[in-house]
Amino acid sequence: MRIGVPKEIKTHENRVALVPAGVVELKRHGHTVMVEKGAGLGSSFPDEMYVAAGAEIVADVERIWAEAEMIMKVKEPIAVEYPRMRQGQIIFTYFHFAASQELTEAVMKSGCVAIAYETVEKTDRSLPLLVPMSEVAGRMSVQEGAKYLEKAQGGRGVLLGGIPGVPPANVLVLGGGVVGVNAAKIAAGMGANVFIMDVSVPRLRYLDDIMAANVTTVFSSEGTIREYLPNMDLVIGAVLIPGAKAPHLVTRDMLRTMKPGSVIVDVAIDQGGCIETAKATTHDNPIYVVDDVVHYCVANMPGAVPNTSTRGLTNVTLSYAVQIANKGWKQAVRDSKELELGLNVALGQIVYKDVADAFGFPYAPVASVL
Repeated sequence: MRIGVPKEIKTHENRVALVPAGVVELKRHGHTVMVEKGAGLGSSFPDEMYVAAGAEIVADVERIWAEAEMIMKVKEPIAVEYPRMRQGQIIFTYFHFAASQELTEAVMKSGCVAIAYETVEKTDRSLPLLVPMSEVAGRMSVQEGAKYLEKAQGGRGVLLGGIPGVPPANVLVLGGGVVGVNAAKIAAGMGANVFIMDVSVPRLRYLDDIMAANVTTVFSSEGTIREYLPNMDLVIGAVLIPGAKAPHLVTRDMLRTMKPGSVIVDVAIDQGGCIETAKATTHDNPIYVVDDVVHYCVANMPGAVPNTSTRGLTNVTLSYAVQIANKGWKQAVRDSKELELGLNVALGQIVYKDVADAFGFPYAPVASVL
């Protein structure tokens, strides 16, 4: 199969879909790889490394899209890329369809085959291609939250870990999944007073066993969120429903109960955000203020640490890319329930129910496109 790796063009997106070692592996299976000139520079992988691995460096991105049978990306295609997608072409990337009707319609119109990293799912309900980026985003959420709590950045002027004689900040983490666990770990490590909420009692029992002494587990409900918000300095939105729009756990009226200068980091913004007042921002302009609360809602947080993120991403996507390339998308989906769940849109049909439901579009079973 001919595989294309274009340069990411979303604002401040410095990741690349494949490290040079990934090229070696795909070549070993008999596939050819085209990499756009400079695609890896943002992640500290120069063109020379890809050439040494056996890739062809291509200056014309239109040629990559025109010739590649499978496109590997990091972020969803943006408007300028919509016309490049074509009938039957496989696009393997993060899509987050439920957050964008425009993207969903463009992919349907193109007739391409969209396999979304974020909905590839194992039998234990884990999301292997989302985990490393969730780990990065969870850890970064506290790093960014701590920065924007500084007075010069618009925050309350609170040091997350406090000092002897001065209490630490209070941090609320909404969601006990991969993002939430990593956020809580970092916040606790910095000395904050951390509360982590989830609706699963077994999950809370597990977190209670593994977390540091300065992390308190709390059963999540609208009432408990309302009770805790007024005392929080930093709130991390870490809720995920695979493939579906995130629920609004913090509403506009709840926001008004928070302290002026407190900070919200909504990591769920890729799926629409779990804070009602959240709207996607970029690394160029990462924050805005609503009701005196600082909102950080960057939709591609891991793009700020691209070397770490790219390595972590390729570690988990490569084996699936090899399956797709070796077998073709139809046979790969037939043979792998995990990849079947990753298939969101194919040949103009939405085959992932939560995406169809998000916009009231018709849903087609996967079998109908195989």
